[in-house]
Amino acid sequence: MQLPAELSGVVPIDRRVPGRVLNFAWHRLEWPPVEILAGRSFDIAHSLHPLLLPARAAARIVTIHDLYFLAHPERTRAEIRRDYPALARNHALRADAVIVVSQFTGREVERRFEVPPDRIAVCSPGAPAWAPREVAPEDGYILFMGTLEPRKNVGGLIDAYEQLIRRRRDIPRLVLAGKALAGSTPWLERIGRPPLSGHVEHVGYVQPPERRTLYEGARLVGQPSFEEGFGIPVLEAMTLGVPAIAANRGALPEVLGDAGPLVDPDEPTTIAAAIERLIDDDAFAAACASKGVARSKHFSWDATAGRVYDTYRRAIERRCGSA
Repeated sequence: MQLPAELSGVVPIDRRVPGRVLNFAWHRLEWPPVEILAGRSFDIAHSLHPLLLPARAAARIVTIHDLYFLAHPERTRAEIRRDYPALARNHALRADAVIVVSQFTGREVERRFEVPPDRIAVCSPGAPAWAPREVAPEDGYILFMGTLEPRKNVGGLIDAYEQLIRRRRDIPRLVLAGKALAGSTPWLERIGRPPLSGHVEHVGYVQPPERRTLYEGARLVGQPSFEEGFGIPVLEAMTLGVPAIAANRGALPEVLGDAGPLVDPDEPTTIAAAIERLIDDDAFAAACASKGVARSKHFSWDATAGRVYDTYRRAIERRCGSA
C-alpha cells in the first residue's frame, strides 16, 4: 500500500477480513483483540465510531459524532441499527476516553450515557486549507451539500425554495449535492415537476477534490438539518467566504456562531426568509461572508491534533492506573 510522504510514520496492516464479519465479531463477541489481529502490541486502540475495539492491554478510545441513532434508529441501517443503540452507552462508559466533535455532542454523551466529563474530549474537525474566494458570483446558486436523508431536512429546504419560486422568478437555482438514498425518491420526483422543474438540480455525490469548486460557485449554502453533530458544509462554506444558513439545533449554532442566520428547521417560512435576505441584502451577505472567514480560523487541524494527542496521553495514564 503506497502512502503519501506526510504519512511516512504510518504502518498499514491489511488482514482481508470481511467488514461485516469483523464488525459482528468485534461488536457482539468482543473478539479478536487488535493485538492478535495485527500481530503486535499497541498503546492506544482508537475506534472512529462509538463501539470499542477489543484490546488486551491498549487504552481504548471511541469517537462519537452524534447520538442521532438513539433518537431515530429506524433511519439507520446495517450494524449501526443493529448494534449502536444497544451497545454504545456501555462501550462509552468502559472507554478510557470518549472523543466528540462538538460541545453539543459532548453534553449529549454526558447527559444520556452518564459518562464523566473528565473522560470526554472535544476534538472538532479543522477547516480546510482553502483561501477565501476573491469575488462572489452574481449568478451563483443556493447550495445544499450532504446526503439526501431525513435528518438533513431536505424536504424543508425544498418547501422553503418552493415558497420563494412561487412569489418571484429571480431566485437563484437550488443545487442539491449529495448521495441519494432509497428514501430520497419523493424529493427527486418532486423537483422534476412544476414549479420546481428547471430550478432545482440534483448533481449526486461530489468527490472531495471537486467540492471546493462547487462551493465557490454558490451564492449561499443552506444546512437546515434537524440535528448535526458538527456541520462540515457550514465550516467549508465559511472558509471560502460563502454565506451560510444553518438550523438553530444540534451543533450548528456553535459552528456558524454569528456569521449567518440561524433558522427553525420546522418552519420553511423562516428558511425562505433567511435565503431571501442573503440574496437581496448585499451588505448583510458580505458581512456574513467576512465573519465566516474569521470564524473558520478558530477550527484548526493543528489544534485538534494537539487535543487528540493529549487525550491519548491521559487515556494511557488512566489505563495504567486502573491496571
